[in-house]
Amino acid sequence: MENNNRLNAKDLINVGIYTAICAVICCAIAMTGVIPIMMVLLVVFVPIFTGIPYMMFLTKVKKFGMILILNALMGALMWVTGMSYYALIVGTISGLIAEFIYRAGNYKSKKLGVIAYAISGIYCWANYFGIFFNAEAYFSTRQNFGQEYIDAVTGMLPVWMCPVLLVADIVCGLIGGWIGSKVLKKHFEKAGIA
Repeated sequence: MENNNRLNAKDLINVGIYTAICAVICCAIAMTGVIPIMMVLLVVFVPIFTGIPYMMFLTKVKKFGMILILNALMGALMWVTGMSYYALIVGTISGLIAEFIYRAGNYKSKKLGVIAYAISGIYCWANYFGIFFNAEAYFSTRQNFGQEYIDAVTGMLPVWMCPVLLVADIVCGLIGGWIGSKVLKKHFEKAGIA
């Protein structure tokens, strides 16, 4: 029985597949960040658009650790693609919290799945820490964007926006999770995919 609770190759393959899907969506949306307002709105669009694959991923999660690994990988991706290492730290912590939330529903509760998704996605919010707390260092490696872009982004992201973006990320995560669960029920469950 103990071995049934351990992650196996199939579980890790599922984590890899859904991490890749979420990463592609996230990176495609992040490319719009060259427009200053879109940089600010990443915490709106990323949680909404990754909701469908994430909710599909949760249908595969039956063991502790899968959400944590996905989140740590997404946080690491944010870090290596030029955001801050805070995404890795926050992503790992939020992934662990999401694990406990989803496990509380015995890996079956759609409502807890939506909540777990909203919490797990705050690694996206952590990407802004560099701008909020040390904008000069953050933009020192992004001078090619130009001073006008830097001024526009920093003007829209004063420190008091930090909790506002956290709330926006969680609310949009709830919306994305809800949309994902509805799409899952309407299309994928009927087709026998999820």
